[in-house]
Formats: sequence, structure tokens, C-alpha cells
Amino acid sequence: MRRVLLLVGLTLGLVCGAAILWLVVASNTPTFEGRRGVKIPPGASLEQVADSLQAAGVLQHRRPFVWLARLTGWHRQIKAGYYTFATGTSTYRMLNVLRRGLQSPVHVLIPPGSRPEIVAAFVCRVLACSPDSLLSALRDSALAAELGTDTLHLFGRLLPDTYYFFWLTAPRDVVRRVHAAFLDFFTPERRALADSLGLTIDEVVTLASIVEWEASPKERRRVAGVYLNRLRRGMPLQADPTVQYVILQQEGQKRRLLFSDYRIDHPYNTYRYRGLPPGPITNPSRNALEAVLNAEQHDYLYFVADGEGGHVFSRTFQEHVEAARRYRRLVERRRMLTDGVDAP
Repeated sequence: MRRVLLLVGLTLGLVCGAAILWLVVASNTPTFEGRRGVKIPPGASLEQVADSLQAAGVLQHRRPFVWLARLTGWHRQIKAGYYTFATGTSTYRMLNVLRRGLQSPVHVLIPPGSRPEIVAAFVCRVLACSPDSLLSALRDSALAAELGTDTLHLFGRLLPDTYYFFWLTAPRDVVRRVHAAFLDFFTPERRALADSLGLTIDEVVTLASIVEWEASPKERRRVAGVYLNRLRRGMPLQADPTVQYVILQQEGQKRRLLFSDYRIDHPYNTYRYRGLPPGPITNPSRNALEAVLNAEQHDYLYFVADGEGGHVFSRTFQEHVEAARRYRRLVERRRMLTDGVDAP
């Protein structure tokens, strides 16, 4: 009898052990394709972690997860962050990833030709930060000095690209990382090109920021050449994007420019002040930076829209006046056709 009871007990023990082992090492996820992500916020309790995993469609059975976490004490080691899991992940593997903090990076886009507020919104839509915290980092003179620049030029150095960060990366570390990519972009060869133009790195960025807003990629090298010609001759740049920047600062959004706008007394208004503005008006793309560094060599001094998305370039002011007159006539004809009036 004793042997029978011993055998029954041993059998039950083996069955229970096998069941526990199965709960630990068997898949504890639903079936899905690819990987699913989950964000574990700082200070989350074990129950909240389980809630997050289930809400993300990662955790199938809650009890084995909570039980094993408490049995091992790993519930006190779970680290905040963003994690991804594939279907078939076991309870043990899931907890092991969470307690070791084996996070997955997230993609962060820095868009080109943007305002600081737009970039902050893009970044903090993905990372665990507020847009104000990133804007505060960009206005931090100590951080700018650490990076070898100032707050007038720091935003222009946020090189547009897609970056990989961990979800909890601090805004100041985001700025540091993107700025490091900017410095990597300015290789010794590119710095030599800037020197040959008589421009500092920040002056290249400032001019490229104007070119970014002024022209499409296919015309940027030619437009950059016009502005460089004007700078060499001491002529005012008379760049409409700088006036738009002033309007943005004063009114919060772009609009059609009026003749009166060109008379606004503002240091960024290149119709009123000669030379480059005090700093960049946006964060230029690699394309715009390359356009300045490899600007076309020509003798054009003027350009005006051609009505087809490009520009007409002129060498003399008289040529420019004629091109501008043709553009105004084109605009007037189109307006009359839109209004249902026969064009002359």
C-alpha cells in the first residue's frame, strides 16, 4: 500500500512538475505575424505590466506570467522601456527580456525644412517625452555650448534622417545623438568645400536652410549659386524664405507675402539687411547642404518663378524684370480663366 501511495505521489509530482514546466516554457502569446510591441512605463507594478502586455496583444495567459514573476522575484526587476515579442514567446523568455531590459529601438524621424515645434512633435510622438521638453533642450545654452554651437544655430544642426532610439531616451540625448550625425556629415572633404566658399559650417547651414525653402531639389544647386554670387558682390540676398520666417515668428504660420512684408524691420529680413541672417531659418536636408557645398558656378544674379514649379534665372536686372513681368501675366491669365473671364 505504501508503495502504491508513493508511486501515486511520485506520478502526481511528475505531472505537476511537467505542467509547471509547460506553463513556463510553452508559448504564452497569441498567434500573430511579425513582432508586436509594448511600452512599459517607469514605476509600473506587476499587474500594470501584465495589463500592458495583454492590451498589446502579446500576453495570452496572465496567471502563469504573474505566478512565475512572483516565484522568481523577477517582478521587482522588470525595467521600463519598449519591447517587441514574436509569437511563440514563452513566459520565461518574456520575463527574462523584461528583467534584463532588452529593449527594442524605435524609429524617430527628423523631418527636413521644419520648425522646432514640428520636429518636437514628430520626436515625442514616438519617444516618451513631451514636445516642450525637446524644445527646452534646443533652447539650452549650456547644451549648445557643450556641442560647440549656440542656440541660434543648434536647431539648424538637427540633420534630417530616420534615427533609432530607445523609447525612454532623454530629449537632450536625442539632440546630442542627432548633432553627432551632423558632425559626421561634415567630413574633412565637405569642410574643405565650405572653406573654398569662404563659409563657416554654420554659414553653410544658414544658406542651405534658405535654399531648402526656396527651391526643389533639382534647382537647389543653381539657386545656391545665385545666393553665393550675391554674397560675393555685397548685394542683399532678398530671399523670400527669410521673410516667411519673420512672418512665422510674428504670426505663427506661413501665408502669401505682401509688399509691406518686405519692409518689416527684422534681422532675418534679407530685403532689409545684407548678408546672411543671424542663423538658419529651418533644419536643411542633406540635399540642400550638398547644394550649397557644390553650388553651380554661373553668373546668374536673379530668379523668379516660372509658373510651372521652377524658376527663370537672369544675369541682369532688366532680364529679371522681363521674366517677372511674364510671370505676372501668366498668373493673371490663370486667374481670369479660373474666374471664367476670357483672357486677352
